[in-house]
Amino acid sequence: MMTRIAYLASQATLPGSPVRRSDAFEHDRMMAALRPAFAADGLEVEDIDWADPQADWSGYAAVLIGTCWDYMDRPSAFLEALRRIEGQTRLYNPAGLVAWNSHKSYLKTLETRGARLIPTLWLDQVTDADVARAFEDLGDDLVFKRQIGAGAGGQHRLQKGQPVPDMTEPMMVQPFLPRIQSEGELSFIFIDGLFSHALLKQAADGDYRIQSSYGGVETALIPDPADLAAAEQVHAALRDPPLYARVDMLRDEDGSLLLMELELIEPYLYPVEGPELGARLSAGLIRRLRHPAGEI
Repeated sequence: MMTRIAYLASQATLPGSPVRRSDAFEHDRMMAALRPAFAADGLEVEDIDWADPQADWSGYAAVLIGTCWDYMDRPSAFLEALRRIEGQTRLYNPAGLVAWNSHKSYLKTLETRGARLIPTLWLDQVTDADVARAFEDLGDDLVFKRQIGAGAGGQHRLQKGQPVPDMTEPMMVQPFLPRIQSEGELSFIFIDGLFSHALLKQAADGDYRIQSSYGGVETALIPDPADLAAAEQVHAALRDPPLYARVDMLRDEDGSLLLMELELIEPYLYPVEGPELGARLSAGLIRRLRHPAGEI
């Protein structure tokens, strides 16, 4: 008999949804990678909306947080749903870790543990005075990002003197780094505490956003040892290795890597660039189910 595993998705990503996102093919790629690999280990994966009121989470041996790509619009409801799920079965990654990672201020904690960040100004409210101070402190070309957000949603790149759009959410402001266009963003995938694979994400011509919904493309790569060491240092700052993590980094002018994101919530883990992802994730999950005390 197969052991049931739930993969949390959303109405924005589930097949057949009338409100399916243009990049929901990434959900399909994840399911195509996980289902056969998990089945080989006796696990049956079912994708299900995290907000489904009819779901019986106790019927699953574990729940994986997958393509919940609407959580940033309902963060409180999402975190409450995760706590309910965790009260009925095993949840990966854990609700407490997700709550910490859901607000970009987690970057401040990682900085105290040695991570190198892009200079950042934190704005709970965006006023004209705050915008003027940001240009004074950070330069003439800035990127405004939501403190709770993903996929470049609600993000704005502004140059000094341009009109400032309404930004009603708490924002973080960073200088625009040209290497995002000349090289791209490097992503490092870790499964069960170990490095799995890496890739380079590059924006379409004329853009700087590397997500596929904006025309971005991905290329598998074998990382330079120094680059991998930088990503491993960020991952090690978690202290307790989660089942899965994605470290997104951008190269500074001096050639070293800066942390952009440590994604622990609803990451796309790039199975095309890492064809062993499904088997590695299945093995890591089985280990944790069999030896829960080993989650340190």
